[in-house]
Amino acid sequence: MDATAIRTNVNNTFNNAYARCLTHSRKINWDIDRDVIRFRTLDSTQKFLPDSLSKVHELPFLDAQEQIFLSQIQGRTYAYIFGLSERFINSKVLEMSMQHSLGDQTALMALLQFSVEEMKHQELFDRMEVLAAAALPAGYQMTADANEVARAVLSKSTWAVLGLTCCIEIFTQLHYKESIRTNHNLSPLFQDVFRFHWLEEAQHATLDELEWQRIHDTLTPAQIDQGVDDLIALVQALDGILQAQAAADAHYFISNCSRGFSPQQQEHIHHTVLKAYRWQYIVSGVQIERFQQELARKINAAQQARIDTALAPLLAFVTA
Repeated sequence: MDATAIRTNVNNTFNNAYARCLTHSRKINWDIDRDVIRFRTLDSTQKFLPDSLSKVHELPFLDAQEQIFLSQIQGRTYAYIFGLSERFINSKVLEMSMQHSLGDQTALMALLQFSVEEMKHQELFDRMEVLAAAALPAGYQMTADANEVARAVLSKSTWAVLGLTCCIEIFTQLHYKESIRTNHNLSPLFQDVFRFHWLEEAQHATLDELEWQRIHDTLTPAQIDQGVDDLIALVQALDGILQAQAAADAHYFISNCSRGFSPQQQEHIHHTVLKAYRWQYIVSGVQIERFQQELARKINAAQQARIDTALAPLLAFVTA
């Protein structure tokens, strides 16, 4: 088979993948009010996140109601961080879509549909924040601004931004399927939020992989090497956001409990909340085989070693 035929086969494969994503997105399209919220409110007696994500079971001195409350705080932050992420994801998706505007119209439509869904997700998480604010005590703090985060992320190379985006949208599926979907002790509304979010993220992850590979194939080795450095910097910046939010959430929890905690218990709470956030947003994602395979086919051994070195302290913190 000559080079032209090979390129044609590759293009056809990509086109079919874009078409499948577009078809499925149209098939499962959902509405925030009609399908998700349905005039419901959040019940303050129910957990919002499962223990496998919140790690509240690692705080044995908390009673049942305190574990529920900490789960609710983390669930609120879980939705907030996703909304934060989708601000920069949508901006990058729109940029990617324009690269297809005078070319593959199926890819263009698939990415525009992706963008519309990301805007819907942002609205959904904004709505959940309003409901969470009504159910929980005053004083919750969001430590990062979505637009400032987006500007910082988008200042990095497209290769790195797509890599981070791919990781995020792969781990959202894992969290829902393995921890949220079958847990009967959670808020049904929160479960529905992440069920419908997962339905569309499944297509988004595939599109991320397609676009990441498409961009990767245009880069020089030096540009890919810079992309690796940028990806490491983005993970480190994300960890900075998580550290600030974990500190704010632990303080909010301790301040709103009806009893005091010893200094050692307070330190344990702060440690566990940060451990949960690093697990949720970084470690669980980079350990998923699907993401590891996508990354491995794009980098060499030295670049993988740089990434492993950067991740080692986070993995050690979570597994200690």
